[in-house]
Amino acid sequence: MTPLRQRFIEDMQLRNFAPTTQRSYVHYVADFALYYRRSPEQLDLEAVRQYQLHLLEERQLSPQSVNTFVSAVQFLYLVTLEMPWGKQDFARTRVEEKLPVVPGPDEIRRLFEHVTGLKNRAVLMVCFGAGLRISEAVALKVAHIDSQRMLLRVEHGKGGKDRYTTLSPALLQLLRLCYRSIRPAGEWMFPSWRPQRHISSGLVQRACRDAWQRAGLPKRITPHSLRHAFASCLLENGVDTRVIQVLLGHRRIDTTARYTAVSPAKIAATSSPLDQLLAGPGKPHARRRQKA
Repeated sequence: MTPLRQRFIEDMQLRNFAPTTQRSYVHYVADFALYYRRSPEQLDLEAVRQYQLHLLEERQLSPQSVNTFVSAVQFLYLVTLEMPWGKQDFARTRVEEKLPVVPGPDEIRRLFEHVTGLKNRAVLMVCFGAGLRISEAVALKVAHIDSQRMLLRVEHGKGGKDRYTTLSPALLQLLRLCYRSIRPAGEWMFPSWRPQRHISSGLVQRACRDAWQRAGLPKRITPHSLRHAFASCLLENGVDTRVIQVLLGHRRIDTTARYTAVSPAKIAATSSPLDQLLAGPGKPHARRRQKA
C-alpha cells in the first residue's frame, strides 16, 4: 500500500466514514490513477474533468456513479492532499429526478412466495417490514432485536448513524422462527457460512432478482424497492412524514418526501377540482358518493 493510499484511508477513518464508502472511494481513486498510469499527486483538475467525460461517454456509467467518483477525488485533493482548490472546482453531473418504483402488496406477496432459502426470505421481509436497507438487514444482530419494546436497533447505518425502527409482531414471529431454524452461534441474526461473518448483500440481492423473474412480475422489485414500499404503506396508514424520516434514517425530510410522494393510494384518493366544478355548488362530491 502506498503512503498516499494509507493517508487517504486514515483521513476517512478519522471522519468515521462507513466501510462501504471507504472501499468505494479507494476503488474510484485507484481506477483514476490507473487510467493515467500516474499518482493522483501528479494530476490536476483538467485530468479529473477528462476522466469524468471518459466515465460518462466511454464507460457509460450512471450520473450517480460519476458523482461518487467526484466525491472521492474531491476528498482526496481537498482533505488528504490539501490542494488550494474549492468544492466548486469539482463539477457534478446532473442527476435526473426519478420517482422510486413502489411494488404493491400483491406483488410483494408473490415475490416472497418465490424466494428460496429461509435466510434470504427473512432478510427481504426485514427490508419490507422494518424499512431497512439491504446492508442494514444482513448485518442485523440478535442482540438488536428488542421484543420487550418491539424495536429493532440499526447499528452503523448510512452515515455511520445508529437508529431504532419498528418491530411488528409478524416480523418478530418470523425472526423467532428463523432463529430456531438457523441457531446462529455468533452475534449475527443471519450468519454466513464463513466464520464470524453475516450473509452477504449480494447473495440476497441475487435471490430477490431470481424470485422476481420466477414470479413473472412486470414491475422490477429489488430489496431497496421493498424499503420504498415500507415508507409508502406507512404514509397510506396516516403515519407522520417526520416519523417515517426517523424510521428510515434520513437526514433530510425532503428525501423522505420523495420516497413517500409516490403512494398510489394517496394519489388515487386525491380529488380533482373538476369533480367539484361539475358537481356544482351545494352538491355532494362525486368521489365522496362513490365512497358512501
